Amino acid sequence: MTEKIKVFIADDIAATRENICKLMEFDPEMMVIGQAGSGGEAVEKVKILQPDVILMDINMPGMDGITATEQIAAEAPNACIIIMSVQGEQEYLRRAMVAGAKNYLVKPFSGDELLQAIRQGFTNEKKRRNIVRFEPKPQEQGKIITIFSTKGGIGKTTIATNLAVALAAKTGSRIGIVDADLQFGDVALFLNLIPRATIADLVRDIEHLDANLLDGYLTQFNNSVKLLPAPVRPEQAETVTGSHMSAILKTMRSSFMYTVIDTAPTFSDNMLAVLDVSDIVLVVAALDLPTIKNVKLCLEIMESLNYGEDKIKVVLNRANTDAGMDIGEVEESLKYKFSAMVPSDGKIVVASVNRGVPFVVSHPEAPVAQSMFNLARLVAGSGWQEQSEEQSPMGVVQRFKRLFG
Repeated sequence: MTEKIKVFIADDIAATRENICKLMEFDPEMMVIGQAGSGGEAVEKVKILQPDVILMDINMPGMDGITATEQIAAEAPNACIIIMSVQGEQEYLRRAMVAGAKNYLVKPFSGDELLQAIRQGFTNEKKRRNIVRFEPKPQEQGKIITIFSTKGGIGKTTIATNLAVALAAKTGSRIGIVDADLQFGDVALFLNLIPRATIADLVRDIEHLDANLLDGYLTQFNNSVKLLPAPVRPEQAETVTGSHMSAILKTMRSSFMYTVIDTAPTFSDNMLAVLDVSDIVLVVAALDLPTIKNVKLCLEIMESLNYGEDKIKVVLNRANTDAGMDIGEVEESLKYKFSAMVPSDGKIVVASVNRGVPFVVSHPEAPVAQSMFNLARLVAGSGWQEQSEEQSPMGVVQRFKRLFG
């Protein structure tokens, strides 16, 4: 059975209200659910009755129909208000529409005209509500965190993999990793993964890129972390351009709450495309003179690219190394404070890499792991929650067998 249109009548003339009620009695699609003899009474009753359509006279004692329309339109926006008036002047029509009325009938009008106006107003309002109800919500965009350094062997991939897993464990979010070290990326190795596809395979289908296509090229580490691996062969890196990287990271941003990117130590077009779209760039430093010199140059280049201090964070790796350098003096030279410090722990870190298990999983209580959780907290901001995560370690011999048969 079709739901009837609920009509409310506001008119100070009782005979008019009675005639409209009688008209409704003969229409199976409509029913009168309430009446009012003044604008003020109409406002109070409509709040309670919530009609679909309100027939509103203009000239009523106390609050007039236009003022009542204005208040009802604000408090009951889903109701369709139809003005009924003997005034047919343009100025009244304009005032009524501005107040929130959807239609305007000039008295006298026929019963058919009134019924048609009610049906049309109800239908239009129903369509509007459906459009509002099904209007897609803006898609939440994730954060892109890039790990960058000016030289290899500084611990960039170790930080990237452990940071990604720590973020997943502590925020409960879906995490994406992109190995953008296109020639010699090792993220898959660090996570003990053998990819079925890489970023080089994805770019062949880049014209059809969307979240579903991207997901088919990702390799899963656990339920929360997925990796887009670097190409298998160095020569395949040439097939990936800066525009490819921009398109891929745009899709990663819409698919994951956090996307962690491991990079190559260059300012190539690909790397500049990555750096440009990043929300946070973690520049990895160490306490040796060549690295500090290069980090200083790197920071100057990034400043010339108008990357602000809110985007650039300098991370000191192997911070407890006795290198004969004062950390305060290094910060003064760089003109940057270290945002995070990761202690050196060769035994745990090397074993972690050889076994393909991030140390935030294998040794979560170790100081080096705790420093990664602190780094994750720095980049994550809010949404911090504890979760446990376990990964069965695999021995070094087993890994060699898996990698090389």
